[in-house]
Amino acid sequence: MQGITIDKESDVVQIKYAVVYAPRRSRGRFAENCVFVVETELDALDEADESKHLYAARVIGPSKSSEGQRIYYLDDWLQPL
Repeated sequence: MQGITIDKESDVVQIKYAVVYAPRRSRGRFAENCVFVVETELDALDEADESKHLYAARVIGPSKSSEGQRIYYLDDWLQPL
């Protein structure tokens, strides 16, 4: 994702694996309450459930939006092998 600086020495805005609640996968950012961070890519893929609109993803965040909300930006949707 362009425009987001990742500080590898900080634990603030980082690339993480997650399961994202997304009724439509057309969005590029998600409120913190829609993102469930997990340890590994495999965990995200295991917990995804398309029938519940829960999708495995690699996200960047959390970051604070201009409205003061904590958000995550989509880096990429993960696909099962």
